Amino acid sequence: MTERSRGAARPSGGSPPERGRRPPRRRGPSLGARLRRDWQLLLMALPAIGLLAVFHYVPTLGNVIAFQEYNPWDGILGSPWVGLTQFERLLTDPRFWNAVGNTLVIASVQLVFFFPVPIALAILLDSVLSRRMRLVLQSVVYMPHFFSWVLVVTLFQQILGGAGLVSQMLRQNGYAPLEIMTDPDAFLLVVTSQMIWKDAGWGTIIFLAALAAIDQNLYESAAVDGAGRWRRLWHITLPGLRPVIVLLLILKLGDILNVGFEQFFLQRDAFGSGVSEVLDTFIYHQSLVTGNFGAGAVAGLLKGVVGLVLILAANKLAHMMGENGIYRRA
Repeated sequence: MTERSRGAARPSGGSPPERGRRPPRRRGPSLGARLRRDWQLLLMALPAIGLLAVFHYVPTLGNVIAFQEYNPWDGILGSPWVGLTQFERLLTDPRFWNAVGNTLVIASVQLVFFFPVPIALAILLDSVLSRRMRLVLQSVVYMPHFFSWVLVVTLFQQILGGAGLVSQMLRQNGYAPLEIMTDPDAFLLVVTSQMIWKDAGWGTIIFLAALAAIDQNLYESAAVDGAGRWRRLWHITLPGLRPVIVLLLILKLGDILNVGFEQFFLQRDAFGSGVSEVLDTFIYHQSLVTGNFGAGAVAGLLKGVVGLVLILAANKLAHMMGENGIYRRA
């Protein structure tokens, strides 16, 4: 049978066996070749890798105490193994779930009200035409970031506390003083306001850099075509900021259970642990105050696992939206 007759005998609609196959993947350089090629870069990265190994990866091995009845005097090797007992104790502790609930509520409020503020502030600063005035405004809004939380809480207490400036002015005019710094119902408003005042200016740095990377010819072309300020903002500025916004949002979601320690620890007694107890303060009291290091390790381990899952899920969602996210497989 000739080649022509074989082709005629093939059923109509059939596809050759090669059709639909993936092309063979080209093999890149070997590991040894890449090491010889990039040894200068690897040498430069060694200090950072050493810091990560010493202060992050090695301490991570200490999470083994979550499966032990850990005693500092006996150490990890001498402490008895209890399996998942510590997990059962923690998951049935109502104080743990109260801390989880408070953490999620605070993180959600801050995500809604704090996250957009640096974006809006960066756009406003970028619209200032005078370079000198822009530098002055940036310095003013950056400054609170360098204040410690002790100073920030003290300033709010001296202004809004029961003996603060506002309360004294109200007393002098015959009104009742404010009790906002001890009112549990005002706790979310107070901590969110403190975070916005302290860190909103510092958060504008990345967005200002992203705004500087947008091609200015796009704005000029849009202005020539008759686009107003709001249309240029909607069709040029925000799309230019979108990759950075998505990236920071993913990182924020992965860090959603880390709402902070000092800010809430300093105000825990004033507002009460019912509304101000978060996972970080719960871990502190379980580990260092009561000496139950295993429970603190379990809470920290669960927090890390949840954060990892949230980062992976948010990164996958970013890929579905057409963004690169934190990483993308080659």
